Amino acid sequence: MALKDLFITKPEPVKSGSDVQASLAPVSTLDSLFNFMGSYTATRAEAMSVPTVARARGIITSSVASIPLEVRTKRDGARVEDPPRVINQPDPRIPGSATYAFLAEDLLFYGYGYLRILELYAETYRIRSAERINPIRVGIKTNDLGTEIEYYTIDGMPIPTTGVGSVAVFYGNDEGLLHRAGRTIRAGAELERAAAMYAREPVPSMVLKSTGASLPADRIAKLLDSWSASRRNRSTAFLNGDIDMVSVGFDPEKLQLNQARSYVATELARAAGIPAYYVDAESGSSMTYSNATSAKESLVNFSLRPLMTSIEERLSMTGMANDFVPASQEVKFNLDDYLRGSAFERAQVYEIMNRIGALTPDEIRMEEDMIR
Repeated sequence: MALKDLFITKPEPVKSGSDVQASLAPVSTLDSLFNFMGSYTATRAEAMSVPTVARARGIITSSVASIPLEVRTKRDGARVEDPPRVINQPDPRIPGSATYAFLAEDLLFYGYGYLRILELYAETYRIRSAERINPIRVGIKTNDLGTEIEYYTIDGMPIPTTGVGSVAVFYGNDEGLLHRAGRTIRAGAELERAAAMYAREPVPSMVLKSTGASLPADRIAKLLDSWSASRRNRSTAFLNGDIDMVSVGFDPEKLQLNQARSYVATELARAAGIPAYYVDAESGSSMTYSNATSAKESLVNFSLRPLMTSIEERLSMTGMANDFVPASQEVKFNLDDYLRGSAFERAQVYEIMNRIGALTPDEIRMEEDMIR
C-alpha cells in the first residue's frame, strides 16, 4: 500500500444491478502487490531490450491473440451463434487481437490484467465494451490488514467499484515475469549493452599515452575521435613516436560474452515457460515438419494454457462477477484451427469419421472451407 493511498478518498459506488462486492477481491500473496507498488526488479523496457524475452513475448501473446474465443452453453456445449461483441472485440476502437495480445502480455509480465468498462447493457448490466489498462497505471487501497482490496485507482485517482469506469480484473498464476525473473532479465539487458559497447569499440579498451609534451584538451579530443573512426574502418593502426597505446580490460572472447548471453537466454526461456528452441536459445536446436504439430501442442500446454485459462475463466466467471456472459454460458478458446494437422493427417481423420457416420461429406467440406 503506497503512502499516497492513505490520503485518497474512497469513491462512491456506482448504482447498478450488481453487488458492490463483485469488484472487491482478496490479496492473493504479498508478492502479488509488487505490480501495484511499482517495485519490480526489472521493467518492461529492460525486458523487451533482451531479444529472448522479446521473442518469447511475441510468440506467446500473438498466439493467444490469434486463437478465437467462442461462447458455449454449459449444459450441452453447443456454440452460441451470436455471442456478445465484447468477447472477441472488447474495445470497439481497435481489433480484438490487439487487446488480447496486450492483455496476455500483462498476465505474463505483471501477473494481472485489467479491462476498464466503457459501456454496459441497460437491461442486463453486462459489459458491452471495455478498454485495456496498463497495469503500471493501476493502484489499490486495501483494508487495514492488507488482505482485501477495497477499491482501485487509475493514475492515482479512485475509480468506481462497479459499473462504467470500474475494472474487470484478470488474475494470473504468479507475480509475473518482471518480478519473478527480474534479476535474470536485468542480467540479459546488461549483456546486451555490453555487446553493443564492443560492437562500437571492436577492440579491447585502451589508453593512448603521450610520451612527449602534454597535449591540450582540444588536441586530445581530436586524437581520440580520429583513433575511434580509424578503428571502425581499419584493423591496422599507426602511432607516432610520442604516442603509446596500452590495452586494459578484456575482449569479448576472454569475457566469454557469447557464452554468457547463451546461458541467460536459456534461463529466460525457462522463466517465460517457453521451449528454448522456440526462441533459438539452444545451439543446434531445430524444428522440423515432422515435429511441428507436437511442438505446437507443447507450446499450448506449457506456455499458452495458463494465460488462456486466466482469460477464459474471467470471461466466464459466475456469481457476483457475472458480467460478460450469462451464468448458463462459458467462454472458451477454439484451438481447432491452431492445432490442425497437415492435409494428409486431416484426410485420415475425416475418412475414419465418415466411415463411422460421425461426419458427412458436406460437413467435411465445411470443415475444409470448400463450401462458400
